[in-house]
Amino acid sequence: QVQLVESGGGLVQAGHSLRLSCAASGRTFSNYRVGWFRQAPGKEREFVAAISRSGITTYYADSVKGRFIISRDNAKNTVYLQMNSLKPEDTAVYYCATSSVIATDPLSYDYWGQGTQVTVSS
Repeated sequence: QVQLVESGGGLVQAGHSLRLSCAASGRTFSNYRVGWFRQAPGKEREFVAAISRSGITTYYADSVKGRFIISRDNAKNTVYLQMNSLKPEDTAVYYCATSSVIATDPLSYDYWGQGTQVTVSS
């Protein structure tokens, strides 16, 4: 069992930045790949970014590539999502999740946090 808690969401203006954190407890966090997903009202949950167990390999959705950076600190059992140049279309609830594989399909992820709201005003 892994427990995940996201934090760092909030209301920001377009063009500004936020850093989300995903803190884990339970089983050895470094054994898991971690992904960030987001879900806007009325839309399906979509992949944002993922990171390998070591943190060396990262993957991004095209919509955030070049603006968002995923990283992890296994000593702190935490994964981060640095979000720069935010746009109104980035508004959503952001979730982190763990998986035994790197994947973009949310069905491949086992444990999920409760989510944190990000709202970007124009």
